[in-house]
Amino acid sequence: MEELLKKVIKYFQDKESDGRQSSDKQIKTPSIPKKWIGIIVFVILATILVANSLFTVNEFEQAILTRFGEVQVVIVEEITPKIEKDIYDIPQFKDVKIREGKGLFFKVPIIDQVEKYTSRLLTYNTLAREVTTSDKKKIVLDNNAQWVIRNPLLFRITVNNVRSANTKLDDIIYSKLNEKIGLTDGTTLISDKEYVYAMTNQIKLNTNEEVKNFGMEVIDVRIAKTELPASNYENIFNRMRTERQKIANKFRAEGEEQYKIKKAQATKEVTILKAEAYEKAQAIKGEGDALALETYAQAYNKDPEFYAFYRTLESYKKTLGDKTKIVIGADSEFAKYLYGTE
Repeated sequence: MEELLKKVIKYFQDKESDGRQSSDKQIKTPSIPKKWIGIIVFVILATILVANSLFTVNEFEQAILTRFGEVQVVIVEEITPKIEKDIYDIPQFKDVKIREGKGLFFKVPIIDQVEKYTSRLLTYNTLAREVTTSDKKKIVLDNNAQWVIRNPLLFRITVNNVRSANTKLDDIIYSKLNEKIGLTDGTTLISDKEYVYAMTNQIKLNTNEEVKNFGMEVIDVRIAKTELPASNYENIFNRMRTERQKIANKFRAEGEEQYKIKKAQATKEVTILKAEAYEKAQAIKGEGDALALETYAQAYNKDPEFYAFYRTLESYKKTLGDKTKIVIGADSEFAKYLYGTE
């Protein structure tokens, strides 16, 4: 500020000196009266003083005003009995003023300093880490948490900044997560979403019990990703392959059994059908033979000689071929039509 005043005074002095040294032929620049210099300097000083007497707290901020390093005022989003108790229970802060709201606030220039803290939701993420379940399975997971600063004064005197707060949260949440997962089997951890939600919600409540003295509140804890260690993949694939092979063998055995049952049933049905068909065929054949005999008998009775001739020709047809040679007497009954004798 002193440097600025010196520059302003020097500027007007140089202007006045330049005006005196100008040539008579030139038009002289009117000089500014000394009383105006004082007024300008006063206005500048007043502006600087007012600017340094005000500070703003926007809708996403909280603030602490200190004087010579001692806390004078704490500005929070909302004054609650817990915030008042947490602050006034500390003897050194019994005279601290607690205010709420946003906008313009006054401070003593130069000697008062303002520290601002966000009131927005903050997120902390962890790197993927390996944990062990109750059934001794190794699982790689990473988690995150959303949290806010509720009491900037407690936050300032305990963890001081967001990076330190994230480190503190990481230690607390990872410890509690390990404890809970150690009581949970791997299948439940991976597949039962409702159980995992209840587990992380309980971790959030337990964590808040520990960070409430840090002026913080955890809003949510989540397991972002759950995976198996890379070293386990081959064993898992082999186990899955073996299980699938067992299932396939079971299906094949069941299929073979069903095939044999169906085949036996089909064979039985075929045998029955053949027997029934043979029985029907024999019955039909018997009926045919009987009808044939009846027909032959009727034909024989009508013309016995023609019937004998016909039967003999049928015998020739069945026994004699183109090159068949037979030796038979001329007086044979069978050859009488061959020799033309009666």
